[in-house]
Amino acid sequence: MKLKLTLSASLFALSAAILPGVAVAEVSPLDLVQPIADYKIYVSENSEKLVADTKAFTDAVKAGDVEKAKSLFGATRMSYEAIEPIAELFSDLDGSIDSRADDHELAEKDPGFTGFHRIEYGLFAQNSTEGLGPVADQLMADVTELNKRITDLTLPPEKVVGGAAVLMEEVAATKISGEEDRYSHTDLWDFKANFDGSRKIFDLVRPLIEKDEAAFVTKVSANFDAVDTTLAKYKTADGYELYDKLSEDDRKVLAAAVNTLAEDLSTLRGKLGLN
Repeated sequence: MKLKLTLSASLFALSAAILPGVAVAEVSPLDLVQPIADYKIYVSENSEKLVADTKAFTDAVKAGDVEKAKSLFGATRMSYEAIEPIAELFSDLDGSIDSRADDHELAEKDPGFTGFHRIEYGLFAQNSTEGLGPVADQLMADVTELNKRITDLTLPPEKVVGGAAVLMEEVAATKISGEEDRYSHTDLWDFKANFDGSRKIFDLVRPLIEKDEAAFVTKVSANFDAVDTTLAKYKTADGYELYDKLSEDDRKVLAAAVNTLAEDLSTLRGKLGLN
């Protein structure tokens, strides 16, 4: 695996020391180098898995194998969802890979509606792969390009740490309604991937704040466990229950746990001096 990581910690520290009005973080920028490097490995591994899984998925689409493509859809997207804050740094690719019908003037009929959710619409709403060959080719090209860009990317520490909250905030604000995977109802696969990506970030930086923020670390860890336990209730042999099978009460319990976690994680950047 080719990794490229450049974190100018010394310049960061120097600027904090000499620029008036700049707060010096309690956590040294040098302390962030290893967690960011480890996160780069995590992102790169998920990006490479996304390429491999998308190849199998798009091959099934192009072969006209509707049932196989349906069975692969939820799992294929998980690698993307786990690293979504980094993928979203490339807005052109994110729009092509992961936009929803609502983002386009003509909704499902708009030629600009491409990527996972356009294929999802064909497979689950129309039960067909007709016309999806070019969309599948474009998706494969896009995830391959994303992998290339990630390989060459220097990860901004504030984006990495902020991503822990962003992943949970997106679930709480929009995804909990079921609007993202509206045709397939594979939302719980996405939630699990968002959760795993968020927890990975937290676990990498927690040693830096554990001594001074013990109560915070304990609380967030417990909240992660609560969300994990809630998601585990819906685990099946093939993945997860379809989201439309959850009752309104089920959704409320999940939303409450995710909201609590998102609120706490929103303070993580500040605790690391990255605001």
